[in-house]
Amino acid sequence: MDIFEKIAKHMGPIGQHQKWSHGYFSFPKLEGEIAPHMNFRGKEHLVWSLNNYLGLANHPEVREADQKGATDFGMAYPMGARMMSGNSKYHEQLEQELAAFVGKPDAFLLNFGYQGMVSIIDSLVDRNDVIVYDGESHACIIDGLRLHMGKRFVYKHNDIESARKQLERATKLVEQSGGGILLITEGVFGMSGAQGKLKELVDLKKEFDFRLLIDDAHGFGTMGKTGAGTHEEQDCIEGVDVYFGTFAKAMAGIGAFVASTEEITNFLRYNMRSQTFAKALPMPMVIGLLKRLELLKGKSELREKLWNIATTLQKGLRDRGFDLGITNTMVTPVFLKGELLEATALTMDLRENHGIFCSIVVYPVIPKGLIELRLIPTAVHTLEDVQRTLDAFSEVAEKLKSGYYKENQFEM
Repeated sequence: MDIFEKIAKHMGPIGQHQKWSHGYFSFPKLEGEIAPHMNFRGKEHLVWSLNNYLGLANHPEVREADQKGATDFGMAYPMGARMMSGNSKYHEQLEQELAAFVGKPDAFLLNFGYQGMVSIIDSLVDRNDVIVYDGESHACIIDGLRLHMGKRFVYKHNDIESARKQLERATKLVEQSGGGILLITEGVFGMSGAQGKLKELVDLKKEFDFRLLIDDAHGFGTMGKTGAGTHEEQDCIEGVDVYFGTFAKAMAGIGAFVASTEEITNFLRYNMRSQTFAKALPMPMVIGLLKRLELLKGKSELREKLWNIATTLQKGLRDRGFDLGITNTMVTPVFLKGELLEATALTMDLRENHGIFCSIVVYPVIPKGLIELRLIPTAVHTLEDVQRTLDAFSEVAEKLKSGYYKENQFEM
């Protein structure tokens, strides 16, 4: 089959009946926090798809720090990789503060989260080692696994008995190869909103010899008493051997970090190819991240606002009969029954007629016949935003049940 024919077949109904929209959001120039109300194609929309959990994206102190970083150093510095000419005392200060915050001896800055996780996995294991991982792991973990030349075993999502069985298989293999076992999971699963069962996985160390790596992209800054992460929330900081967090969610920035013992962190510093051969994080981002971390640690009211919005939104949706799955975090998935074209029409209806913009998830990420609308609450949403969204969701859900979206499509 010709490659273009394959692509057309793969696109299916979307390729035949719809086209992607090429509109652009414009962000209001505010003196304070960035509002979740934005302009899209000239119309105001309420947006539930922003990676801005604590509202730091346009916080006045953050904007001032970003501006000062750019004024003092420009956008280019440091001009090189960390091991060459790309290091600074500010990079090291940020690493030290991050390590202390998440309860680890040392930390290492990474240019990007996705790239970072891929490279962490590649660096930590060799062909004699075995990886055991959760079946709903993020794509960055899966891509890291693809680089692994040894064995890997997947366990059913958040199923501790399944994890135990895979650890038994892994143990038999490493007894022969002389390697080790790395177990990988997430602190907060970004699609379902479920917490990884970290404490129960840590308890498995009583039965098996393995190291635990967690991707806490959504948990860092939002979970736990101080916001240190899901390992703090579940009181198992010591049991997590390698902690990975990103700046793209709660910190509203670019980059990531990995925290562990000094020995492991130093090993990663000199063995992560994605960092060794890449330019260091630019100074304005580093200076801005120091301010973001200061606010994250010092202003607990930001996290309280986030959770007030999240719990109010989730209670309101459940009270109206919506299925939110198994979320026990601020991530708010709404599951509806419908096909791809219905999903497209429903989201377009929300956007064009209700002024609400949210992420849509369909097969193959979730099973066929299901639609997931994923809402990301933030500290800068309001209770009025919540009420408006609840009313809109009730209306589109009734239309979906009635078959309205099978008969009516919307131009994108």
